[in-house]
Amino acid sequence: MAHPELTLTEHRPFQTQRKDTWWVQPLAVFIGLGVFIVYATFRVFEGNHFLPENAPYLTPFYSPLLFGTSEHSNDHSWFGAMPAWMPGVITPAVLILWAPLGFRFTCYYYRGAYYKAFWADPPSCSVSEPRKGYRGEHSFPLIIQNIHRYFLYVAIVIVGILAYDVWEALWFDDGNGGKTFGIGIGTIILAVNVVLLGGYTFGCHSLRHLVGGIVDLLSKAPVRRNLYNCVSCLNQRHMLWAWMSLLWVGFSDLYVRTIAVTGWQDYITF
Repeated sequence: MAHPELTLTEHRPFQTQRKDTWWVQPLAVFIGLGVFIVYATFRVFEGNHFLPENAPYLTPFYSPLLFGTSEHSNDHSWFGAMPAWMPGVITPAVLILWAPLGFRFTCYYYRGAYYKAFWADPPSCSVSEPRKGYRGEHSFPLIIQNIHRYFLYVAIVIVGILAYDVWEALWFDDGNGGKTFGIGIGTIILAVNVVLLGGYTFGCHSLRHLVGGIVDLLSKAPVRRNLYNCVSCLNQRHMLWAWMSLLWVGFSDLYVRTIAVTGWQDYITF
């Protein structure tokens, strides 16, 4: 039985003998990540509309809120008002967003996704790259990706802080200077955001190695075996968690910003 020749004798960029629509996935990733990057960049440097005055919702793009930029946000920040000597380009989001973005940028799944979509390294299996050599992740700058395991610890802390933000989103002003319990649409949105980010973070490959590594036989370490199985269960859908959490964190920010800009009263059930 004759087999088709799959060897590329020439090396033109994007040359391939594949007949399927191999370009759909990298194109979809390029559009999806591209839209999120543009929106996130705008929000990070906007430096405003991250904490509505009529609802206790803090957008995840600005959490934890280290410094405020208004009287209202100053009261809810960790260290009060933004220092006067701080350059205007440094917003509260710039101070903290390096942590979650660093975790995603160095994520094992996202590496393969944006290597193909943005760098064409390679565009897809059996598709020629627009370069002659391959240096891999053992050379600069890609060797920096190895810090992903350290970003994991910071990401876990961030998930905890966002969970606390959900708790804060349960307490609304009662109009008499006090607080009253309530569940608004924004509360639910922020809670779902924590669940999705938790599924993505706690299904991380690095965490799987952390809880299941070192020991030779997991059967002799039942606690670590159970943790390993739990992380592995989440890891099986790591790509799904990655995209769902990315889209939802953007939607969460958009919802909070909409309330902050329009002054719209969120629907609250007490």
